[in-house]
Order: sequence, then structure tokens, then C-alpha cells
Amino acid sequence: MTKRIHILFTIPNFDTAGSGRVVYDLIAGLDRTRFAPEICCFHGKGAYFETIKRLGVPIHFFEFTAPYRPFLSLPFRVWRIARFFKRHQFDVIHSWHWSSDFTEPLAARLAGVPFVYTKKAMGWGNRAWRWRSQLSQKIIAINTDMQPQFFSAMAEKVCYIPLGVAVDYFKPLPKRYTTPEGLAFSDTDFVVVTVANLVPVKGIEVLLEAVGMLDDARVQVLVVGSTESAYARTLQDQYASEQVHFVGKQLDVRPYLAVADVFVIPTKDEGRKEGLPIAPMEAMASQRVVLGSSISGIKDLLSAFTTCLFPPNDSKALSVLLQQFISLPAAARAELAQQMRQYVETELSLAQFVKAHDDLYHTLITD
Repeated sequence: MTKRIHILFTIPNFDTAGSGRVVYDLIAGLDRTRFAPEICCFHGKGAYFETIKRLGVPIHFFEFTAPYRPFLSLPFRVWRIARFFKRHQFDVIHSWHWSSDFTEPLAARLAGVPFVYTKKAMGWGNRAWRWRSQLSQKIIAINTDMQPQFFSAMAEKVCYIPLGVAVDYFKPLPKRYTTPEGLAFSDTDFVVVTVANLVPVKGIEVLLEAVGMLDDARVQVLVVGSTESAYARTLQDQYASEQVHFVGKQLDVRPYLAVADVFVIPTKDEGRKEGLPIAPMEAMASQRVVLGSSISGIKDLLSAFTTCLFPPNDSKALSVLLQQFISLPAAARAELAQQMRQYVETELSLAQFVKAHDDLYHTLITD
């Protein structure tokens, strides 16, 4: 029997379901007769951790990165990580850490284990990203802007693998008019839904200002995301209205997508921006029209639907676009939503995502 490929997936935590869900789907999709996956994270806290445990794979709690200072003792801290990698005899380490940390790939090098990381966002603020990349055997870019922007000098290392969505889980949803907590909408309302980690770069105020410009009481906004941040509290205070509803973080967003007439992702063109956002992919798979700001990642998702893009940070342009879709006949909106579902099935399915990683892992151990 051929030896299974022993892969360690590293991720700091499962505090949210974003990257955690991607890791879950990837591990769940791998053929266990050919792969032996394990997970390493810093702790067992987080809303999504119980879901991760259901994968039934070994989970390690271990600090797989090391602080750089003091520099004199850094080699000892890195060697400690290398010993952990070596002791467990991993064949491949796949990092889902968002950070530019280079101690993890350095430790993998010392342990003689091939290291790959997924570049999840468009931040590139320091030289550590270059060191992290140079120490990696492969780099996974999840949108088409990453390679020319960050990796032009090491193009041979880069694999383009867009994220995938579970099209059997996120299926076309019949229109609903109530949410789990009892928010009720009428059939004359036009419901705009956004799902996001509520931090400033997500640009939720751009959406809320755009809706305010419409001056149309039929337009209702549902914001799904944790309300515990200072940014979220400011949004709630500044845009308090009978038309705007904050429902907090939800592990299952499908009941909220079901009430949507349109989904909007208004991320700004600044900071870390987006890599390839999961929430609009899930909305498209659920057969909902998605409108998004024209930035990296979102442009890839809507490359076949460019009329659904608007300039980032531009509330006026979004307001005009929303008005166009409010005025669009329901049948035309439904046809566009169906086309978006078909696009996800064809181009962004979870099966394609898993197959691309399967091929990459075999390449890493045969090179």
C-alpha cells in the first residue's frame, strides 16, 4: 500500500469561520486513503473550533511561530519549532497563517519538510513577506493580482488556486421574509445583505451611506458580523435606523442569504483589502446577485459580471448601482442570480479547489 502523505495544516486559531471554514473544507475533501492530515493551532478557543473537531483529525496546540526578538536567542526558538515538525515526520506543511512571519518556513527548512503557504490578503508591508516567500517551496495565490504584484521575481514558486465553495451546502435558496431572530420583511421590501468581519477596511459605511442616498424606506440592510469591535459600535451609533439591522456573527449565514434580494461587498481599496472573499462566493452559490467594489479578489469573482462592480470607497456609485437593481424586473434579477450560481459551479467549486491542492501536494513530495 502506498504511504499516505502526512500533511500539517497550521492556522493560528478558529475564532471566526472565514479561513477556518476553508481549512475544514479542504481537509474534509482530501482522500484519507492517500492523505493523513493534521492541524496545528495556538489554542482551542473560538466559535468554529467545535466544528473543526468533527473532522476527526489530530489537533496540536503549539506555537509554530516565534517572536523575532531578542535576536540572540531566535535560533533556539526556531529550532524548537523545527524539532516539533521533525518529531511528527510531516511530509508537507501548509500554512494558513495570515502573517508575514518567516520563522515557520525557516523551521520547516531546518526540519527538511516542504513548506507551502496560502497568501490570503493583499497586505505586503515589510521585508518579512519576501523572506517568508523565499523560504517556501510553493506559494498559493488566491487571486490573479498577487503574482504580478508580489511574486514577479519568483513566479516559478507561485500556484494560482482560487478558493472553492461547497456548492452542495450553499444551494439555491427560496426567498424568505424572516430571519432566525424574528426580523420580518414584506414582499415590497428590497433587502440588501452583507456578511463581513466588521473592521474598517470592509467599508460597511460605504454601503450604509449609499442606502441613505437612495432615500427609499423599502430598502432594508442586514449586516451580519460581530458587533464587538469599536468600528462596529461606531457604525451602529452613526447609522442607527429602522432600515439598518445588525444581527451579529453567525456560523450559518444561509438563513440570512435567504432574505437577500442582493448581496453587497463594499471593501475599500486600502490596507490588507481582500484576497478572495468567501462570503460573496457563498451568496453567489446560494443564487443571489452580488455587487462588489472593484478591487483585487472581488474583480476575479465578478469577472464575468462587470456591471456588478463599482469603484471602491464610492458611495454615490454604489447608490446608483443599487437603484438600477431595485428598478430591474424581478425576472431579470433572478436570471442574473442563476448565472452567478452556474459560474460558481463551473469555476469555483470545492471539488476543483481540493483537486488542485491534491496535485500540488504530490508535486511537493516528488520534486
